[in-house]
Amino acid sequence: MNVGDRVRVAESVIVYHHPQHKKQPFDIKGLEGEVQAIVTEWQGRPVSANMPVLVKFEPRFSVHMRADELEILSPGA
Repeated sequence: MNVGDRVRVAESVIVYHHPQHKKQPFDIKGLEGEVQAIVTEWQGRPVSANMPVLVKFEPRFSVHMRADELEILSPGA
């Protein structure tokens, strides 16, 4: 999985920060988005993030996820 890949959420994932469902449980299974970053370091130091894949779904909605929760639809440009 690389930055720019188009992905779909393959598993049921409940979030509470979706812009249209604030503070309510919302399942994002089936949503499609684009990989924005793979978190491997913070402030120049290596980290082992639990959810290293940052996916942007809408202009104001991004989620950190695990790679096994996503399926690649098309590789990035």
